[in-house]
Amino acid sequence: MLNTKLKTKLHQFAANNARVTILSGAGISAESGIPTFRGPEGYWTIGAREYFLEEMATQAMFRQQPDEVWRWYLYRRNVCRQAKPNKGHLALARLEAALEDRFTLITQNVDGLHLRAGNSLARTYQIHGNIDYMRCASECSAAVYPIPEAMPLKSKDDPLSDADRQLLRCPKCGSPTRPHVLWFDEYYNEDYYKFNSSLRVASQTDLLIVVGASGATNLPNQVGRLVQTRGGLIIDINPQSNPFSIVAAQSGGYFLQQSSGEALPKLVKLLVETVSGFRFDTSPNYSS
Repeated sequence: MLNTKLKTKLHQFAANNARVTILSGAGISAESGIPTFRGPEGYWTIGAREYFLEEMATQAMFRQQPDEVWRWYLYRRNVCRQAKPNKGHLALARLEAALEDRFTLITQNVDGLHLRAGNSLARTYQIHGNIDYMRCASECSAAVYPIPEAMPLKSKDDPLSDADRQLLRCPKCGSPTRPHVLWFDEYYNEDYYKFNSSLRVASQTDLLIVVGASGATNLPNQVGRLVQTRGGLIIDINPQSNPFSIVAAQSGGYFLQQSSGEALPKLVKLLVETVSGFRFDTSPNYSS
């Protein structure tokens, strides 16, 4: 349940045209059945050796084993495609519809579930990329292309065929492509990962709602610190304590130790009712 003090603050933020930013991490997608890939699902076997996330998701591994990296990402793409947006995703789409340009969503997730739930691409900063997209490995241009629909969904055991490799070629120059994701041995930038835009939005944020983020990556931590420095309110939604819950506590914010599917619809309901000026009933599609 939301306490009275928090409810009052949320009403004030919504009524005073505050800018609201959402920072989402793997926790919200885990509720849709997508593993975080940091546990037992995080390894990939090549020959007799098991490679883990921090090894597979690198430019170095792609240079050595491009087919295996693509096989791993195509398998992950299959997992993401089978998942559906949950109550937390749908609540955030409802919030954007109400707040419009006062809303920004910064997501670490590459699964595209926020967009499938109804959030707009213009206000959704996919700071780690999107697993449904690819770009030229030779960098003939900065263009990002959707993986062709003709690409079959892959299981863990499916090999990469010649036909698959042909589909995974750059439409502009014909060179091999790479997944459009940020790898561990790469840096954030503006063109692909909205680095500057994310920091600019954070510096203007009045209310930051962190959902399912662990605080393990650099840019999200910078966003949290900027909002804290600005004096914005931080609400962290996570079943487990993490760096964002600590920052929230230090700055007079709130740590809601709940799932996103439980907490987000309640927060969004309060904000939307204030913006809209009337109470709304939670529809079956929104709450189920």
